[in-house]
Amino acid sequence: MKSYLPIIFAFFFILPLAADDGSSLWLSKAPVVPSNVLSPTVDIASSELREGWHGLPVNFQLAQSSKVLRALGKDGFVIQTDKNGKGITISSAGETGLLYGAYELLRLQNTGSDCSHLNISEKPSYQFRILNHWDNIDGTVERGYAGHSLWFWKELPDKISPRYQAYARANASIGINGTVLNNVNASPQILSVEYLKKIKALADIFRPYGLKVYLSINFSSPVALGGLATSDPLDKSVCRWWGSKVKEIYSFIPDFGGFLVKANSEGLPGPQDYGRTHVDGANMLADALKPYHGIVMWRAFVYKSGDDDRAKQAYQEFVPLDGQFRENVIIQVKNGPVDFQPREPFSPLFGAMKKTALMPEFQITQEYLGASNHLVYLAPLWKECLNSDTYSDGQGATVARITDGSLYHQPFTAIAGVANIGDDKNWCGHPFAQANWYAFGRMAWNVDLTSQQIAGEWLKQTFKGLSDSLRSEIKDQIMMKSREAAVDYMTPLGLHHMMAWGHHYGPEPWCVVPGARPDWLPSYYHRADSIGLGYDRSSTGSNATAQYHSPLCDIYDQLSLCPENLILWFHHVPWTYKMKDGRTLWDELCYDYNDGVQEVRLFQKIWSKAKGQVDAQRFSDVQHRLRIQARDAVWWRDACLLYFQRFSKMPIPSQLEQPVHELKDMMNYHIHITNYECPPYGFTK
Repeated sequence: MKSYLPIIFAFFFILPLAADDGSSLWLSKAPVVPSNVLSPTVDIASSELREGWHGLPVNFQLAQSSKVLRALGKDGFVIQTDKNGKGITISSAGETGLLYGAYELLRLQNTGSDCSHLNISEKPSYQFRILNHWDNIDGTVERGYAGHSLWFWKELPDKISPRYQAYARANASIGINGTVLNNVNASPQILSVEYLKKIKALADIFRPYGLKVYLSINFSSPVALGGLATSDPLDKSVCRWWGSKVKEIYSFIPDFGGFLVKANSEGLPGPQDYGRTHVDGANMLADALKPYHGIVMWRAFVYKSGDDDRAKQAYQEFVPLDGQFRENVIIQVKNGPVDFQPREPFSPLFGAMKKTALMPEFQITQEYLGASNHLVYLAPLWKECLNSDTYSDGQGATVARITDGSLYHQPFTAIAGVANIGDDKNWCGHPFAQANWYAFGRMAWNVDLTSQQIAGEWLKQTFKGLSDSLRSEIKDQIMMKSREAAVDYMTPLGLHHMMAWGHHYGPEPWCVVPGARPDWLPSYYHRADSIGLGYDRSSTGSNATAQYHSPLCDIYDQLSLCPENLILWFHHVPWTYKMKDGRTLWDELCYDYNDGVQEVRLFQKIWSKAKGQVDAQRFSDVQHRLRIQARDAVWWRDACLLYFQRFSKMPIPSQLEQPVHELKDMMNYHIHITNYECPPYGFTK
């Protein structure tokens, strides 16, 4: 048993409300870390407490021989008040566990918890808790809305930005232990020696914070980078090339985590180009990584242009391969069967592959949810997926239990979030978008935390000047309602993929692009006609409902039983169909769109109360973005209702606010958006 010396802390002072650019996130001032007094990781833990802890003296205890602590893993920890009540001990079987324990102690203090009698034991829900950056080597970020990439590739490895350490610190504070540095639409160049030297510099900074580096790879790298004639995964020369490349990577980065792979998807190369399967490609890479304990995260985001329902295709490709993947392959599955929509049913893959490790993939960046202009707290969306019962083994087989290993006991468990981080001063663009980064980490650490708990934690640590009553109101009436409000003003009742071509900001249900694939256009999904609205995925349509276990397949299949918040996902519903509240489908659609607009207006009223309780800079920033969101919500409502009214031929109920735009103006309006910025004002004529 190894024990570190107690650390005793000094007084603290309450400072007056000052300007805050949001760069400190939910954290206090970064401490100065001594150079290797104990170990780099424990030095950080002790420095964090020295800077921020105001309670009893704290002792760290590294107890690798303890059965209790070994059962919690090297990331788990125990925090206990000593029997004499004069100190606190943080114990773990690993140094990263001591670091996570220190951050937990600070979180308890900074959220107002009673720290006088502590007896806490924690173990992360998922072994690998990973951010996926969609950053390109040219500095742009695909689906990024917070500036350019955080990684200054041209300057690395010689020049090190101080934000690299700040980034690692923020992730460690919420339990994230892995980062995929580059876009899943990967350039082969990322595996070159030139870039491996740059990546090594980042990995060296991240390592003391328990943060491992992973890379997205291009499957054609043996040809593009190695000069081979083929990238066939069963070709011996290709296998040797990958073996040599992996060995080279580990010579630079001994704790390298592994590969993320997007293959045979949206035009990217993959094993199917050579008549091989996903199994052949994934297992070839897994064999190369296995001697170094690396993993392969193979994305299930695959679909082909054709007549079959896009929502069915991942299931069709991967379920027949169940049980054939190596144990260090994890299939990365988006939360829904299409593409990070404001609301989707959970992907049926989660209930179908019992012999293969699966990991949920969530999108923290708001590709389909207003970029960094809209306040949308995403934890309720993710929890909706994780808490969904797949019925794969009777009742209680939730997505969370399937993926965290508690049901099928896979050797590795993982969860991924597509990052919303850029080089903006406040990291995420919208000040409230920081809550989604925070929520992903906390939920990955403890899948049983509620969305409300996480929101409350974040608010207390981020906006310290708020009164208890206003903080509670912002949590309950803004954050917890924001996702449902966005669904209402964008895609109510199961509508999906209604967003504008290319950039996905704003509505374009009418979108027509000559030569474009049908499944990249909204009309493929909403199927509006004179009869009704929605995609028929029932047994009389595409039969996607058959991919779910009973009783879900039966519930989703019957119009009268289908949950109304997914009714247009699974059914083509007549405009005059009577909903449960007695309204017609058309009227329900009108009311939902109107509700979304009214909710955002309420957000504005509530946030206005924060003036004087929040620093002026962040107050005005949020206020400005809420104005944009309110205008955008009206734009969404008017565009969708006026367009669908062409088919329904029914009036918008007189009790509701009537459209303020003309459909022809909205159909002729086009915004310019790059892949690292979002429009500043939303829709204007």
